[in-house]
Amino acid sequence: MADGSPIAPFSSGAPQCRNDWTVAEIQALLDLPFPELMFRAQAIHRASFDPTDIQISTLLSIKTGGCPEDCAYCPQSARHEESVKADRLMAVEKVLEEARKAKSAGASRFCMGAAWRSPKEHDLETVCSMIEGVKELGLETCVTLGMLDTDQAEKLKKSGLDYYNHNLDTSPEFYGEIITTRTYQDRLDTLSNVRDAGINVCCGGIVGMGENETDRAGLIAALATLPVHPESVPINLLVRVKGTPLGEAETVDPIDFVRMIAVARITMPKSRVRLAAGRENMSDETQTLCFLAGANSIFYGERLLTTPNPQAQRDRKLLDRLGMHTTGIGLDAVPVHAPA
Repeated sequence: MADGSPIAPFSSGAPQCRNDWTVAEIQALLDLPFPELMFRAQAIHRASFDPTDIQISTLLSIKTGGCPEDCAYCPQSARHEESVKADRLMAVEKVLEEARKAKSAGASRFCMGAAWRSPKEHDLETVCSMIEGVKELGLETCVTLGMLDTDQAEKLKKSGLDYYNHNLDTSPEFYGEIITTRTYQDRLDTLSNVRDAGINVCCGGIVGMGENETDRAGLIAALATLPVHPESVPINLLVRVKGTPLGEAETVDPIDFVRMIAVARITMPKSRVRLAAGRENMSDETQTLCFLAGANSIFYGERLLTTPNPQAQRDRKLLDRLGMHTTGIGLDAVPVHAPA
């Protein structure tokens, strides 16, 4: 910039989607005085979204445990002490039963996760049947199944899949400290295959794995410089699980976490920024700051795959206190205080 600042002068006009963010620019945003950062994030958020609207998703583990990957944060890895017991892939009707419950509780998107490195063909056929059934219920669909090739992505698209989740987790530079069984490029290749198949991308990362602030800026830069910004960006706070390499990781300052939400909103102005894992350990005040910073999606329900999530009643009470409402594409508005 002309004045030597890595940040462009702020404008409260319509936000422009950029794909050329630098780590230095993002680091400068993270370093802004908190009131200034929140002002910028809220102004950009309001230009694209109703600031009182929260999109509700429910996440179900359809195949738990036994994963061959070594992700340091994940209790589903078969490589870790006290790892989660491996289960078989759920039956289609059981998944649809859970989807019906999610819809009645106000969810507009139903997400299904399987602990695989990549899906086997016969399992993929079953997942496609799940997607078709959930779509018939009037819910958006999302799955996370590990790495995909082009043919697998095409099959999921033909089944009606709306979103595919595949997180980058952290910066390219810090990634090798967390995962060694697949590369960063493997993740980028899967995202490319999903995008080429015409499926919306859900992609974010995790805060609190021992990364430094430059790594946090690097994660946002990796997301915000994808050819197309992810339609959904989950920002997770590490859930420390006993028996995993990160079970004793240091806690994250809540204000630092809110800063990540705000910078995700500023750099990806049209994306849904999801306040994802870790909400169980956040105060109502921290979650409120996240909403002010531009988070406009949450996971709703008692569990996120294998870790706890705030009770639905607590979520409803907080959102009701804040005067927030929930909506879904193709669904009527659902009052947050409606009965489950």
